[in-house]
Amino acid sequence: MVFQSSFQLRTRGRGSYPVGDEVQARVAESGIQTGICLVFLHHTSASLMLCENADPEVRSDLERFMARLVPDGDPIFRHVDEGSDDMPAHVRSILTSSSLGVPVSGGRCDLGVWQGIYLWEHRRAAHRRQVSVTVYGE
Repeated sequence: MVFQSSFQLRTRGRGSYPVGDEVQARVAESGIQTGICLVFLHHTSASLMLCENADPEVRSDLERFMARLVPDGDPIFRHVDEGSDDMPAHVRSILTSSSLGVPVSGGRCDLGVWQGIYLWEHRRAAHRRQVSVTVYGE
């Protein structure tokens, strides 16, 4: 059996946003008990991540690391059509991931105790992001 659904998330700008509850709701809606859940983000300046969910400082540390690795306004970038964070956001999304595969067991995403699913917005401005969830299994 295959089930597919999508949802939108409005971000407030750069940072990480929990989407695990939305994904879990789609898995429950699918009725699939055992299988795999594919989460896909339809954008090139944001990404998805499976990350520690207990201490928000982990996500803050990741943001600081990424800012050091790919700084806004770096003169190496020529693609600045939408501002100094435009090309850095594309690089950040390529270095991370636009999709995640998670096992489904007992009708839920089989995440570890300290794991959460997050959308990582790489642009400074607010955006509306579309996420698709496809569940395969029985």
